Amino acid sequence: MKQAPSLDGVPRETEERLRDYLALLIRWNARINLVAQAAPDTLWVRHVVDSAQLAPFVPPGPGPLIDLGSGAGFPGLVLAALTGRETHLVESDRRKCAFLQEAARLLGLSQVIIHPTRIEAAATLPLAAVVSARALAPLSQLLRYTHRLLLPGGVALFPKGRNVTEELTAAAAGWTMRTERFASRTDPDSTILRLSEISPVSAQA
Repeated sequence: MKQAPSLDGVPRETEERLRDYLALLIRWNARINLVAQAAPDTLWVRHVVDSAQLAPFVPPGPGPLIDLGSGAGFPGLVLAALTGRETHLVESDRRKCAFLQEAARLLGLSQVIIHPTRIEAAATLPLAAVVSARALAPLSQLLRYTHRLLLPGGVALFPKGRNVTEELTAAAAGWTMRTERFASRTDPDSTILRLSEISPVSAQA
């Protein structure tokens, strides 16, 4: 995978571990459907680089990260590798959880905790400084999951596609929040949302 671009500002050892993680994913992908089939360099950009670009938007300071619907570990495992934070991966598919366990071991991420359950049933999650989710659900639904999980001052990081404006408009009917939008560096049609001060409209009445 030498032809794939490097990660800016990431230590060489960390990047090499992430490349090993992608190689593991490719091997497992032949047996279970983790991601759409593609060339290794395409997978590197589409999934690893795309996830890594969220790291600069993680606020400084302590507090766990919760990744909802983790799938093959994007962005949760990548963010765990880059930030060193305690990270909780919530994934209902037991086969994907087995992969996440092996990938966390390969990456040396002892601070990663995997929750093999549906998000609605995840009763043992801590309050988080950061909640992330990628290609999981419409924004209104993500906010229903997220607002009960965030610590005061916490942020949610959600990469969104070309319908981001429509999703924000729909969410505004039920939620108030501070919204920051950043252009994706890997997809011109995508936007990274950083949301904070999330509250249901009913709580404002």
